[in-house]
Amino acid sequence: MPATVSLDPAQLAARIKQWGLELGFQQIGISDTDLHQAEQHLQKWLQQDYQGEMNYMAAHGLKRSRPALLQEGTRSIISVRMDYLAESPAASHRVLDDPAAAFVSRYALGRDYHKVLRNRLQKLADQIATAIGPFGYRAFVDSAPVLEKAIAEKAGLGWIGKHSNLINRRAGSWFFLGEIYTDLELPADQTASNHCGDCRACLDICPTQAIVGPYQVDARRCVSYLTVELHGPIPEQFRPLLGNRIYGCDDCQLVCPWNRFAKLSAEADFRPRQRLDQATLLDLFAWDETEFLQKTEGSAIRRIGHQRWLRNIATALGNGRPAPEVLHALNRRLQDASDLVAEHVRWALRRLTGA
Repeated sequence: MPATVSLDPAQLAARIKQWGLELGFQQIGISDTDLHQAEQHLQKWLQQDYQGEMNYMAAHGLKRSRPALLQEGTRSIISVRMDYLAESPAASHRVLDDPAAAFVSRYALGRDYHKVLRNRLQKLADQIATAIGPFGYRAFVDSAPVLEKAIAEKAGLGWIGKHSNLINRRAGSWFFLGEIYTDLELPADQTASNHCGDCRACLDICPTQAIVGPYQVDARRCVSYLTVELHGPIPEQFRPLLGNRIYGCDDCQLVCPWNRFAKLSAEADFRPRQRLDQATLLDLFAWDETEFLQKTEGSAIRRIGHQRWLRNIATALGNGRPAPEVLHALNRRLQDASDLVAEHVRWALRRLTGA
């Protein structure tokens, strides 16, 4: 049953936004539940098999695009934005330009964002309940079949750019999203308008040309998919294109002109851990599984496991220079490598030595 709200809906929405800002979110918007256009886009994307091995994108039927099927009674969606950029884009470029350095997507340098945002969303829900009494809700942070970017666009937080990320005119795209599905009837904000114009910088910069057209990303070609979502071997045609990117890819964001307005995050949880913003490939390739689990505790990186971590780094080493210490590290790792890691180590050795 919907909660009985004594506050005027507009007043409650304004308070929710203020409470959200006080909790550390940079922006809060409200959307209705009509995601018809996004549903059509998703179905077309799935029909083209762009999801690759991400079977979960189709596994939940229409729950992803019809919120009330996922959370019964949902009438409004509170969408939040939290900025995460912990260093200047120039620092990212320096890492990408150094073949011995390990590039980790900036969102994964700090604490797992799922935990940070989920905690704040729960506090926001608790604050609402304190003000109005019990109400129906469910919070999400990339943890269920939710079209978070389409929802955020409808809630006025930004528009979905040609690279499929959400862009805000005043904040760029370096931010996380979270949602609260609720049975409260709240006034929806105005849908954000698109400001990509004729720009195609993200399409042109993509290392693997995964952005096959404006607003169309073939995940099977995407570096983030290949290094994070893919469980098996990285297809050989893509390995040289990965460069030194071992977990995700930020190229399309680094080149986006709207990111000149992005601000560094004040969140301590998003500051780099384990010096991942400065680590070399050899440093990280030396981690055994115990060390990997210890050093990625509380990090989004842990989800790929030690074997895919080594797979990615071996590929990156193969794209670097044939220094003696690199060849030694690859040969030493080969002695006890799994089949998955061994395949990429051998590829790297062949690439570096020509043997």
